[in-house]
Amino acid sequence: MSAGLFGLLDDVAALARLAAASIDDVGAAAGKATAKAAGVVIDDTAVTPQYVHGIAASRELPMIKRIAIGSLRNKLVFILPVALLLSVFAPWALPYLLMAGATFLCFEGAEKVWGWISGSDAHAAPAAVEGEDVEKTMTSGAIRTDFILSAEIMVIALDEVADQTFWLRLGSLIVVALIITAAVYGVVALIVKMDDAGLALAQRSSTVAQKVGRGLVAAMPKVLSTLSIVGTVAMLWVGGHILIAQSDKAGFTAPYDLVHHAEEAVAHAIGSAGGVVPWLVNTGISAVLGLVIGAIVATIVHVLPFGKKKADH
Repeated sequence: MSAGLFGLLDDVAALARLAAASIDDVGAAAGKATAKAAGVVIDDTAVTPQYVHGIAASRELPMIKRIAIGSLRNKLVFILPVALLLSVFAPWALPYLLMAGATFLCFEGAEKVWGWISGSDAHAAPAAVEGEDVEKTMTSGAIRTDFILSAEIMVIALDEVADQTFWLRLGSLIVVALIITAAVYGVVALIVKMDDAGLALAQRSSTVAQKVGRGLVAAMPKVLSTLSIVGTVAMLWVGGHILIAQSDKAGFTAPYDLVHHAEEAVAHAIGSAGGVVPWLVNTGISAVLGLVIGAIVATIVHVLPFGKKKADH
């Protein structure tokens, strides 16, 4: 009886050690994958605040919460199962899916650039004026854009743990989805509520606090407008970069080779094997490619019958 009990305790201890080791493996793999996807996370953080620009202060956090929930749903319910299944049964299809999503990102970015140039959105009423329906539309747009960025994040993360077991991949990607969503939308919430923090500081008795508060209030509209521009550029940059990287994986190497040779030429010219300047070359080419592809797609869309109807309205 006692021998059986001790044997059972040994088995439980072995299982506990195995579980602890698995948790450590998931944590290490998730940390590696999250770090690798950090560049896209920055883009995601820059893109989102533009969707709450002009929203009434009382509706900013609820709207960000809905976008965050939608983002988590994108990652866990839609992207994660598909990515895992494709990685097992059809890994060749992932680059094509990512390129389709990147093309949509380029289209969205090009549409916004055209809006700035043409002034077609200059007289659009802010969401705070038009009410809940417009807020829902903007939330849906943010979640739709997040889907593409989330797909890129999750695929990058998946690539980092591709040599692990299925369950370790699953656990790592769930951790990545939770950490990145919390980080991105936590930062977004801080950004859009900085003006409220400024108002609170401006009402304090301290002269320094009042100056800081007034400075924050005065600066935030400019910060949000700048972030709107950064977000649009990020759409074009990320979309173009995905197209370049994934087309190379799909066998069409010309765009990737062109960018790589441009980086090498710049690195040789400045006498450095790497650094900020070659990265800027890659970023600039990606953004220009994203704008060109987006403009082509936008032109095609607006030539089609449903595109004309949308423009008329």
